[in-house]
Amino acid sequence: MATRDLAVGVIFSIQTVVGILGNFSLLYRYLLLYFTACRPKSTDLIVKNLTVANILVLFFLGIPNTVSSFGWYHIFNDFGCKFFPYVHGVGRGVSIGTTCLLSVFQAIVISPRNSRWAALKEKALKCIVPSVVLCWVLQILVNILYPLFLTSILNNKNITKRKSFRCCSSVCHDKTRDSLYAALLSFPDVLCLGLMIWASGSMVFILYRHRQRVQHVLRTNVSSTSLPESTATKTILLLVNTFVYFIYFF
Repeated sequence: MATRDLAVGVIFSIQTVVGILGNFSLLYRYLLLYFTACRPKSTDLIVKNLTVANILVLFFLGIPNTVSSFGWYHIFNDFGCKFFPYVHGVGRGVSIGTTCLLSVFQAIVISPRNSRWAALKEKALKCIVPSVVLCWVLQILVNILYPLFLTSILNNKNITKRKSFRCCSSVCHDKTRDSLYAALLSFPDVLCLGLMIWASGSMVFILYRHRQRVQHVLRTNVSSTSLPESTATKTILLLVNTFVYFIYFF
């Protein structure tokens, strides 16, 4: 085994273990609060759903990458090549959709009473459960393309007409069909990212207008960078930029 493959395998294993333990600890906290009869917050269901989706992504992406880096390819039979990418795709899509749902919900909640979104505050609470269910159903249907076309290269000796993805391969189609499949897989993600950016921009604008309204009651010796609105704005921009970066490049 090459030193590079060993280092990559160790890094993948550490990231996977730490990520899974972190998300399980967060999920355990919410379950503990539920059984202790604590009053749940309106966003608890969204965060718990996001935690489950993150666990699926870490488990079904981190473990195959780890074992393949160590040279253990026996899990990549036809079932493994269909099942692991499918569940990872579903978890990844649900994670993006749930994060989008959380951003939109927060933008509606913090909107002022005289805004056009004020009427949606009560309706937003009722739409959380249907939105979560819709997100799961949509991703389960869209990612069905993975088990339809992916197979193991161990069972396909003739791969000249197939695209190779490490230990798995897929059927080569014409460029038009490949473009349609790529658009079908990426459209929900692009839509969610667009809504997320819009919601984050709306929150930044709301915080900026709030700061302008209360500026006359603040003391002149208070630094503008220490205001809660400035801190919240920087946090929102940092989180959105980080999320978009990792979605597109990883």
